[in-house]
Amino acid sequence: MMKDEGPFVIEWVAHHLAIGFTDLVVYTNDCSDGTDDMLIRLECLGLCHHRRNVIGEGLRPQPSALNYAQDEPVVCQSDWVMVFDADEFLSIKYGDGTLDDLIAAAKAKDANGIVVTWRIFGSGGVVEWSRAPVTEQYLLSAPQTWNKGWGVKTLFTFDPDYWKLGIHRPKMKTRHIKTDFPDRVKWLNGSGREMEDYFKFRGWRSITRTVGYDWVQLNHYAVKSVDSYAIRKMRGNVNNKADKYNSDYWSLQDRNEVRDETMLRYSEVRNLIIAQLLQDPDLSRLHHAAVARAEARLVELKKSEAYHALVSDLAAASAVPISQIVAKPPQARDKEKIAALMSDVEKARGAKAKADRKAAPKEPAGEAVPMGSYNPGPIDLSSDVYVEVYTNHTMKLPLDHRVFAAHVLPLIQAGKFERGLARKMPSVLIPQAIALEIGSAVGFLAGHCANIRTDIRFFLQEDDPGLKQVMQVVCRLSNRAFNERFTLVERPLDSPVKDCLRLMADVQPTSLMLADARLTPDILTQILTESTASAPTQIFLYGRLLERWHAELSDLEALLERLGYAPDYGFDPNVARGFRRAETRRELG
Repeated sequence: MMKDEGPFVIEWVAHHLAIGFTDLVVYTNDCSDGTDDMLIRLECLGLCHHRRNVIGEGLRPQPSALNYAQDEPVVCQSDWVMVFDADEFLSIKYGDGTLDDLIAAAKAKDANGIVVTWRIFGSGGVVEWSRAPVTEQYLLSAPQTWNKGWGVKTLFTFDPDYWKLGIHRPKMKTRHIKTDFPDRVKWLNGSGREMEDYFKFRGWRSITRTVGYDWVQLNHYAVKSVDSYAIRKMRGNVNNKADKYNSDYWSLQDRNEVRDETMLRYSEVRNLIIAQLLQDPDLSRLHHAAVARAEARLVELKKSEAYHALVSDLAAASAVPISQIVAKPPQARDKEKIAALMSDVEKARGAKAKADRKAAPKEPAGEAVPMGSYNPGPIDLSSDVYVEVYTNHTMKLPLDHRVFAAHVLPLIQAGKFERGLARKMPSVLIPQAIALEIGSAVGFLAGHCANIRTDIRFFLQEDDPGLKQVMQVVCRLSNRAFNERFTLVERPLDSPVKDCLRLMADVQPTSLMLADARLTPDILTQILTESTASAPTQIFLYGRLLERWHAELSDLEALLERLGYAPDYGFDPNVARGFRRAETRRELG
């Protein structure tokens, strides 16, 4: 369903042709910017099917269009069907990124549907209007774990005799519910796992047990730039909802916590299709007229007080932390009403599923492991973004998507960042230790240990300039001052073996804490072999080092054993590896 999407039609059509849709059926109503004319021209070119959405009295545009689509021959003759909007772009991560590979994978699991969860993409701080592709302008999104963005759309095998089309998912027709048809329905989530039985009958969003993004996601660009939002707000919406595009809606949809570039895999082929489409003189004229019309409208809007008030309101809305976003449903969930609407088949299946979950053996809760705590590559702090601060153990951490990996952000919010290390390390460091940490990252572990163990001197070494910058922020937020007992070593490891040996000779650590991924097993072998004269009592491997080399540490562990070290301290091996030197080792050295 589309209304006044003229500047974006070409990209939307090109993208979905690029990923493998064979038929695009678009319903328009009350367009004033040439959207319908563009789609009519695309139909003449054999690339799209345009239909007028003549809205009956008492109906809203979307349900009206779906009623027409239910009997539309192009839809009814399709094997797989998906209903979605002009601000939604399908992003397939599985295989070669096409529908052919995705559907083949579903069929291999005897599935006939895939429930695709939204990924909310925000403005990314973009204010000005741009002609650049939507899917290349906006690369910042909500974390995958943010459940307020878990609405779904469904890609499924369509038979109009069995299914009634819906906005988020089709509805099984009542006459088939008490037959064997529900047993023949097998839908997967966005990670290729089978959906729970209840979703065959009702629901419009994922839950914790069913959400998945590994195979496919639906990128939802609901706001775009401030200027795009201003144009949309002033022209109404496809569902005629009063004051839909207010600042609360902006706060909900302007999520920019995590960078997601998966859509860029389509840029080359999509741009090629766009170029081919614009070779048609009529389509090119209509497209550029729609863009010019939007830009002229924006010039007028910018002269109004309403525009400047909107910009101010949206700036305030963007500053609302993600943890304070309230997403109110259209109406409160009424469990009794839902239960009354359920068929006996649904109730029986729901009760059985609940009993099965209770009877299933509980998996032990795993540690909040620090594997991949930080984003790979250089940390870029040049953009000015608002971040919340959360207490984690005795330290305070910024909820900064530029620094921390996406899956770590909810752990920071919950106060559980690197929990396995933070709980155990302060208790296993030996009394009066001199601790040298190489690869301190943002200084969290050493700072936390120093807060608890006032008998220990800590020396922190980190070469990544971005992480060192964040370390200063973390220590300032946490009131963890650098001093003689908590020292930041400024010596870089330009030559890891040579510089590590010099650093160890200067510090004479009794506790060596290693977390720098540049310390390969071979480099560590050289360092430990050549430092026997001043060998530390304790050695710990964790963080980025363990993340990178955990599968290749067997030879190093054998070397440590030959040097008189034994595994100790009881860490989860995915969190840290700890080794203690025998008391006689110093004499033998």
